[in-house]
Amino acid sequence: MIKAILIFNNHGKPRLSKFYQPYSEDTQQQIIRETFHLVSKRDENVCNFLEGGLLIGGSDNKLIYRHYATLYFVFCVDSSESELGILDLIQVFVETLDKCFENVCELDLIFHVDKALCLVKKIQTLRSSRLEEETGMNKYVESVNGTQLHQLPLPRRVQVEEITFKLGFFKH
Repeated sequence: MIKAILIFNNHGKPRLSKFYQPYSEDTQQQIIRETFHLVSKRDENVCNFLEGGLLIGGSDNKLIYRHYATLYFVFCVDSSESELGILDLIQVFVETLDKCFENVCELDLIFHVDKALCLVKKIQTLRSSRLEEETGMNKYVESVNGTQLHQLPLPRRVQVEEITFKLGFFKH
């Protein structure tokens, strides 16, 4: 289960936070500070998950994160979640933000926090409905922006030409 989604910059300033458990404002700020200190001191070449801090639940919880440019995307989850599944979810989330904001940057999250939180909610809803396996970023973007984005290209991980060639449909 996802306990919190945190996005902060390289200096530890929160740009988006969504907690799925009730915490006081002071506790939320402590969690963000502790998470930033745990994540930011790690080398770039180490794995992207570690045990959660004391405030977010201790060793039963994990912090799974990705660092893109000036932003850290951190998901605080319990031990039942798959680390690789959450890393993939972070990747889809970032690609979706990139499509929604046309090359997302930190300022987009500051000035359009409502749209970013709506996207978080839609992704969480679709994920809990078990639609995650059969959908890509296009459905997430469409659910946020409406159906005008139906002409988005397939995610770069899926290329129809490569699939048909590898399956041997068009061998000459």
